[in-house]
Amino acid sequence: MTENAWTRWPSKEALGRERRSGHRRLLAVVVRVLGIGALLWGAVAGGEDGWGAVGATALVLLSVMVVWALFRTTFAHRLRPSLGLAAALLGLAGTAQAAGFEVPAAVLWCGCAVVALERLPFTAALPVALAAFTAYAAVSDNAWPSSAALAAGLALGGYVLRLDAEARGHAQRLLVQERAARAAEAESAALAERARIAREIHDVLAHSLSAQMVHLEAARLLIERGADRDRILERVVAARGMARDGLAETRQALSALRGELTPLEDFLEQLVGMADGAHTKVTITGERRPLPAETSQTVRRVAQEAMTNVRKHAPGARVRMVLDYGTREVTLDVRDSGGGSGELADAGGGYGLLGMRERAELLGGSLRAGPGEEGFVVTLKVPV
Repeated sequence: MTENAWTRWPSKEALGRERRSGHRRLLAVVVRVLGIGALLWGAVAGGEDGWGAVGATALVLLSVMVVWALFRTTFAHRLRPSLGLAAALLGLAGTAQAAGFEVPAAVLWCGCAVVALERLPFTAALPVALAAFTAYAAVSDNAWPSSAALAAGLALGGYVLRLDAEARGHAQRLLVQERAARAAEAESAALAERARIAREIHDVLAHSLSAQMVHLEAARLLIERGADRDRILERVVAARGMARDGLAETRQALSALRGELTPLEDFLEQLVGMADGAHTKVTITGERRPLPAETSQTVRRVAQEAMTNVRKHAPGARVRMVLDYGTREVTLDVRDSGGGSGELADAGGGYGLLGMRERAELLGGSLRAGPGEEGFVVTLKVPV
């Protein structure tokens, strides 16, 4: 619900002194010095003797303290204390007028009206300003048109000061909001980058360690079955090769994080070249073009996971890998011919494809994995 403009306080940003420019602060100091100087001059000039001047000076100092308190209460948006202080200021002006100090009284009445219009809600400011201007006009020697013109000019000045302060406060709030939005955006970007790095590290480690575990598990099974040394050594050497490949993939992931990716087609050819015992064929269709880094990494990771699954579940199977550059999406299709002993089907945690599916969905794509006509099929589609 929109707050009523008549009962709304000026914002604290508008009433405060924070973020004011240097010339605004200088102007405020000059106005206050001139106002206090006018009060003191009127008090000294109007005093008939030394004691009268001392009393008038004390009255001026008391008025300055009341004005300072009024600034504090209006900044805190405390209506009743503010109205009480405004009434006290009007009373001091009346006391000064009664004591014969006309200049200080006029300054206090006019200043009270301007401050009220600048710092109080309109429902409270208008009665205070009206009372101040009426009291001034009642004791002034000027003609009523002149007094009315002066009152209108001062009222307009107080309103302009209010509008200027509100504009400054609004600009300050917008600046704070903009800085907060930039900070939130930077934090969000940092979190997104951390998540991307975490996914890269996880995918590399999961793929590399899973492949090593496949061969080490095979070596364990061979040892339990009493297989000959050469077969066991073959698996251990294969695990060593997987560790070496994992280090290479880690370096490649770090290069990807730095934006130094090798062409996707070359990566797939290298991946097929490292396949152990799998007759793999890679086909590239569509118009080749550079892909976004995150999309390219997703395709690479899915291809690695699919090849790891082939080694685990269908060793020696034929694999057909197709990378299609479509108009609006890129598709990776990996199919194996099935078969194999499947003795390592239970190795690993089974979360590889789930992680790849989540990664594809983050990019607005999809990943399907399941039995095909012969073996297992993994199909990734990512928009580009």
